[in-house]
Amino acid sequence: MKKISTFENKKVLVLGLAKSGASAARVLSDLGAIVTVNDGKELGENKEAQDLLENGIRVISGGHPVELLDEDFSLMVKNPGIPYENPMVVKAMEKDIPVITEVELAYLISEADIIGITGTNGKTTTTTLIADILNEGGLSAKLSGNIGFPASEVAEKATENDTLVMELSSFQLMGIEKFRPEIAVITNIFSAHLDYHGNQQNYEAAKWRIQENMKDSDFLVINFNQEKLRKLSEETKAQVIPFSTLEKVDGAYALDGKIYFRDEYILDVDSLSLPGEHNVENALAAIAVAKLKGVSNQSIINILTTFSGVKHRLQYLGDIEGVKFYNDSKATNILATQKALSGFENNKLWLLAGGLDRGNGFDDLIPDIENLKGMIVFGETAPKLKEIAEKLNITVLESENVGTAARLAFDNAELGEVILLSPANASWDQYPNFEIRGDVFIQEFNKLKEEI
Repeated sequence: MKKISTFENKKVLVLGLAKSGASAARVLSDLGAIVTVNDGKELGENKEAQDLLENGIRVISGGHPVELLDEDFSLMVKNPGIPYENPMVVKAMEKDIPVITEVELAYLISEADIIGITGTNGKTTTTTLIADILNEGGLSAKLSGNIGFPASEVAEKATENDTLVMELSSFQLMGIEKFRPEIAVITNIFSAHLDYHGNQQNYEAAKWRIQENMKDSDFLVINFNQEKLRKLSEETKAQVIPFSTLEKVDGAYALDGKIYFRDEYILDVDSLSLPGEHNVENALAAIAVAKLKGVSNQSIINILTTFSGVKHRLQYLGDIEGVKFYNDSKATNILATQKALSGFENNKLWLLAGGLDRGNGFDDLIPDIENLKGMIVFGETAPKLKEIAEKLNITVLESENVGTAARLAFDNAELGEVILLSPANASWDQYPNFEIRGDVFIQEFNKLKEEI
């Protein structure tokens, strides 16, 4: 960690805890700041706050008293999920107190180079692929950011021999000032988080901030399948490295079933371990970064042909008696399930779907599930899903939950077929979150494997 004096004896307010807030508070305290943490949770149910108190850091919990801003703070470090309309944030900005997110702090203290990855879809898979490939190639890559490892905590421990591979959300990027990655990746931009950003234009502007401090010695890896990103790429100072599945570009591309980087053949598309067109795009982005970092083709191939996916995101679990299992519990909406389905042959696929009923229908799924081998439905939306399956004359079976659905699918599946959990619904009718839902599926897979 760079021992910067920027925050020494400065009063800093950390607004909102969770992992990133707690990490920022500790780092700032280590840098000599006079830290106050404010979190809405009551102290008794707030372990992070209790830990900070034990380390001598001031904590005000159980609410957000706006009058706290009357103290002479030099900086606010805001939890990314807290909107800018929050009264505490509004007052800070009225008083001209800079408001940053924790990734800005990570940048300021990092001795390591930073590779930043953002986009609407594919961020986590691409981030993980890049880190795995760099490590396979002998570099020391550290996952950080929105992927679950607080950026400032990782940056604090990283050395100049490391590389931080940092997943970045639009929320985090809104709170940067000097943040500058050596390589930035934009996987794609679709419509998302409009409740937070207000409109699509604001959302896209937040994503585009990833490159705003980059110089002509830096690289921007960007999806040329999207016209809007192609046009935006004309506005950056960084060197643009495009990737595309539609045409040959001066970067990474797929052509006639083969993947190239600047005319150099890397591997066949069919060799990729993750199914789906979207995962070809993710692989191309990762290849571009790896080649920029000097990683060998063999290291790239080793990872891309064996990568089993990020947990709960089209994660390949393995096969039992020739039947393959994929865990895509993260698919909490129809669009995510449509993307998952695009990677498989429907006539060999058993889809496990269902969950919380939010009042929507599933007609949008109809083109994507035609000719499915079968569906196993569960949860509150089981009747709705069963109805559209029956319209298409798809074999459909109802099951109690994800665990029983996995077993029922396996009982009906044949050699060479695939069982895919991609629910198209939130989990909250039966499970606290999609992770626990996915874990139940994994546990049932493991049980079945032991029984055979």
